[in-house]
Amino acid sequence: MRGVMLFAAGLFAGLAMQVMTAQNTNSGVVMMNHVGISVPNIAEAVTYYTQKMGYREAFRVNDDKGQPRLVYMQISKNTFLELNPVTAERPAGFSHYGLHVENAAQAVARFRKNGLTVTDTNTSDTKAVIANITDPYMGRIELTELPPESMHYKAIQNWK
Repeated sequence: MRGVMLFAAGLFAGLAMQVMTAQNTNSGVVMMNHVGISVPNIAEAVTYYTQKMGYREAFRVNDDKGQPRLVYMQISKNTFLELNPVTAERPAGFSHYGLHVENAAQAVARFRKNGLTVTDTNTSDTKAVIANITDPYMGRIELTELPPESMHYKAIQNWK
């Protein structure tokens, strides 16, 4: 019995150390928080993801004509699917993934120091501070800082 207890304690301690080490990277990345896809029909996609997949609409941003420019579907407390309409420049399918970072400006500096091509930060209409990494293998990685006034932060705080 004592051997089993020591084994379990060692397993737990090892797992705890692995989690702490994995979360203590110097990149400033908190977690992957969304995947962006472009869809031909936003209304149909929202219906599909709410009714079939059980996601909920977290927030949306409309263009100047009142049409959705993006819709965030909330999968879990911290995980989203970003829906964007298809355009001539943005074909249907996967467009990017987003990393939640503690501080976007510091993340930009760190990734640039590593030799990556990264845009300057800007505040989006969702009130998130974002920048984009050009990834040679899949196109774009979005760095997203989520201040309390951001729509993302508010959706996370309202998760039940």
